[in-house]
Amino acid sequence: MLRRLLTLPIGFCRTFKKFTTFEKLLFHQLMRKKKRKAIKYKTVTFKLSAKQMKSLKNYCRARKTTPTKLIKKSIRNYTEHFASEVPEKYQVMHNQLDLFKKDQEAPSMFD
Repeated sequence: MLRRLLTLPIGFCRTFKKFTTFEKLLFHQLMRKKKRKAIKYKTVTFKLSAKQMKSLKNYCRARKTTPTKLIKKSIRNYTEHFASEVPEKYQVMHNQLDLFKKDQEAPSMFD
């Protein structure tokens, strides 16, 4: 029965009446589009000074965009590429200066 549904002729609309109710139900379930998974959104808030907000609005008006679209486009590089984990080159090392490395001798001011 399922094979009969999967191997439908090209003009199946005319022959659709020949199927039983159960076969029609199966056909509709096979042809139904899957629902997309709902996306969960999170809210981020931050404050801008009046001058910053005015500048942002003027820039957006000149570029014919919205502040939200501009901000999302600006942070897209950071939000898309680091979803699973941050690469090693972007990790902050605690002792970034060579002064604090234990295997080296501390520099002297009088040398």
